[in-house]
Amino acid sequence: MRVRFAPSPTGYLHVGGARTALFNWLLARREGGTFVLRVEDTDQMRNRDEHTEAILHGMRWLGIDWDEGPFFQSEGRERHAAEARRLLAEGLAYRDFSDPAEVRAEAEARGMHPSRVARERAEAMGADEAEARVTAGEPFAIRFRVPDGETRFTDLVHGDMRFGNEDVDDLVILRGDGTPVYNLAVVSDDHDMAITHVLRGDDHLSNTPKQVLLYRALGYAEPVFGHVPLILGADGKRLSKRHGATAVGDYEALGILPEAMVNFLALLGWNPGDEREVMTREELVEAFTPDRILKKSSIFDLEKLSWLNGRHLAATPTARLAPEVRRMIGANIGDAASALDETWLGKLIDLLKVRARTVREIAEQAVPYLIDDFPYETEAMAKHWERDPETTAGRLEGLSAALAESEWTEDALEGALRGLAERSGVGAGKLIHPLRVALTGQAASPGIFEVLVLLGRSRSLERIGRALVRLRTPA
Repeated sequence: MRVRFAPSPTGYLHVGGARTALFNWLLARREGGTFVLRVEDTDQMRNRDEHTEAILHGMRWLGIDWDEGPFFQSEGRERHAAEARRLLAEGLAYRDFSDPAEVRAEAEARGMHPSRVARERAEAMGADEAEARVTAGEPFAIRFRVPDGETRFTDLVHGDMRFGNEDVDDLVILRGDGTPVYNLAVVSDDHDMAITHVLRGDDHLSNTPKQVLLYRALGYAEPVFGHVPLILGADGKRLSKRHGATAVGDYEALGILPEAMVNFLALLGWNPGDEREVMTREELVEAFTPDRILKKSSIFDLEKLSWLNGRHLAATPTARLAPEVRRMIGANIGDAASALDETWLGKLIDLLKVRARTVREIAEQAVPYLIDDFPYETEAMAKHWERDPETTAGRLEGLSAALAESEWTEDALEGALRGLAERSGVGAGKLIHPLRVALTGQAASPGIFEVLVLLGRSRSLERIGRALVRLRTPA
């Protein structure tokens, strides 16, 4: 089995393209096949080197490694042109000297497809006239002559497919300037690379009968085709920039893990046949079969991606997360991030990663643990401090004294707090919630006793003292 991913470097790696690459990669890895990467760079006006690099970077980030390539379609231009000329010589294609604007105007007036008008003009032109125009150096395109009848093939996803050839236009296969057109180039390249299976998006389905006809005209064995459903936004329309980030690189920057993105993309239009949703790369390879690809389009659900990322985040070794967390922390607190003790930072990440959905969230939630002049959340103060500031201050003052006398372990600190609560005749929450705001400025945090141990005795007591000043300072 030989499969390929053939992106065009006219933009960044879109999630739809990444999903196509992933499906091909999973199929190749499951079947012990070869995954080929080919960059289809025939659109010289829109191609950009930075787009090629972004596509390669996105695939590397996702862990979609290729076995051969990257090859560039432009490298096969002479072969493409030779095959177009062979079809012309065999009478399976014809020269089109027509002015495209004139042909379009006539076709519109007669209610015909422009290619049928072009064919009429070509057939009306005698061989001598055609040769004379070629000899005179007049440019011409080469059009493939679509035969009568219908084109049939079996699709891995959609089953038996039938297209009436009257609905397939005589496609240009070589432009007037001698450059090949996509449909011929892709057939030529897939044959040259011995591609056996082509998995691609449903948006390519209309090209398939054209390509099947070209395979057969050239005498090449056609690959097995499979067209996967499109990815839609929450509004049911094709995913685009209006739905938010659509480039894979955007999700990397947001702190999505590649394992989570791969897991998420695999479940867009495919399922393993059971109730599993959180799956490792190895589990996906083992489970992937084309017959589980769905025919119905899938919705790009950001909430599900976030949830999956949270699950993968919690299972990811802290040592692997630490460099990226440190880098993102640096964007919030500057150079001080580089000086953070590695062991202490690892403990902080351990506390935060089980509550976070992205690496960026870990970095953002880390800030109150790194700086002592953090702001207090307005809602947290209103709920846990400001309803009765004097009582709250008294409780925090007593708690500070009790904690100061305790051993600085989670069990000992919990015993000191709960003992004070019992002596004071209040629930432990009446002490824990105001303390959490004092230590982190937030209404929610990891376990309060874990936070105390992480911050240490001195910083914890200093933060309680800062909170007391705030509580006793008139607004």
